[in-house]
Amino acid sequence: MKKEVYVGTLLALGSQLAAAQSSATLYGVGDVGVEYLTHADAGGNKQLRMTSGNVSGSRWGLRGVEDLGSGNKAVYALESGFDLDTGMGQGGRLFGRQAYVGLEREWGRITLGRQQNAFFDLLINYDPTGFATRYSAFMLDPVVVGRYDNTAKYTGKFGPVTAVALYSFARGTTVSSGTGSTSSSESPGDVKSDRAFGGGLEYAAGAFGATVTYDQQQGTAGIAGQLSGQTDRRLAVAASYLLGQSTISVGYRWLRGTIGVVPGGEARRSDIYWLGYRTQLSPALGLTAAGYYFNDRRSGRDPWSLAASVNYALSRRTDAFLIAGYARNKANSALGLNGFGTVTPGQNQTGLTVSLRHKF
Repeated sequence: MKKEVYVGTLLALGSQLAAAQSSATLYGVGDVGVEYLTHADAGGNKQLRMTSGNVSGSRWGLRGVEDLGSGNKAVYALESGFDLDTGMGQGGRLFGRQAYVGLEREWGRITLGRQQNAFFDLLINYDPTGFATRYSAFMLDPVVVGRYDNTAKYTGKFGPVTAVALYSFARGTTVSSGTGSTSSSESPGDVKSDRAFGGGLEYAAGAFGATVTYDQQQGTAGIAGQLSGQTDRRLAVAASYLLGQSTISVGYRWLRGTIGVVPGGEARRSDIYWLGYRTQLSPALGLTAAGYYFNDRRSGRDPWSLAASVNYALSRRTDAFLIAGYARNKANSALGLNGFGTVTPGQNQTGLTVSLRHKF
């Protein structure tokens, strides 16, 4: 009888210890709403449609950690994106948002797999809209929330300083976006093709925060119009300051790119500037306003846009948004509220979105 009691006690203690040493979390976001747009086609017609991921990309994921002892931990994440209006998304990728495994200890974390770039990790805190899918800096340059396949990444936090560095062996340019077979974008014998690397530093203490971030992509051999020696280089700096319940943020992104440019042709050059304000009017009611300016250094096509949103928290995990935006085009630029090329060149656009978001 005593042996049975001892064994039962040991088993119970063992299961509690195992539970304390490892954990797994299922989480997700569902975001869907209705959007109204002017000048939605070449005929200048209006459009009313259902849209998913208006403020946050809809997703579900699993992340976990296991204590390996001696201060070492194993970490992993699998995160899948989808559209609530269709139940599909990300071109058939099962875990298109993130898929990695790694090791962590006090000096930082090293992870391998499909991962967010350094802009996503560090710069997102300094766009007042949080790089929302619509009406944010995302529409001016999607790379600010980019993800790379085949990536080795280091993340370390040292007091108020966060450091990120990454290298992608093949960022995934030629991977099929369909649901069928995929092909690696690595090119044997070409150490530059489809590579990417980047990194950055963030300082955040008290009311002040600032970041500087760099990203470089290489052209992909085998894609028409691209050479592996071509590069797109981006540098961004941003800062924010907290005043009571309000936050003011500013940002700048520099680009010099030759990917897709005819050999010997002039490199693309552009700048993006933004200024934003966010305030909490009450525990449940928040207000955000932002302005974005795109400067094409090779032409006079310099559009700008304004965005404002009001969000109301229905509960700790559910909130509603009313978002308004306006895009002004100059010299036949074609910036729409959902990105470049979503309006006829020279046309301006006004948009209004009502969205509901639930987190779990």
